[in-house]
Amino acid sequence: MSKFAKFSAGPQPKPKITKTTPKGNIFIDYKDVENLRRTMSPNGKIFARKRNGTSAQEQRLLAQAIKRARFMALLPYTSATL
Repeated sequence: MSKFAKFSAGPQPKPKITKTTPKGNIFIDYKDVENLRRTMSPNGKIFARKRNGTSAQEQRLLAQAIKRARFMALLPYTSATL
C-alpha cells in the first residue's frame, strides 16, 4: 500500500451535455454556456471525443453548438477571456 493519499477515488465523470426531445432526437443547447465550457480546454479548443465521452454524432452537434455560442458572443474564440 502506498503511503501517499490518492487525490480522487477514480476517473472523473464525463459531463452530460446532450438532451433529448420527446420524439427522441438528440440536441445540444448552445445557450448552456457552463456545460459547453467544460468541453473546451483553457485555451478555447474543443476537446476530443475520447476526452468528452461523446459519440461521433454528439461530437458534431457539440462543435456546432460551440461555434454558434462563439458567434453569438456567449463563448470566446481565444483564451484571453476564458
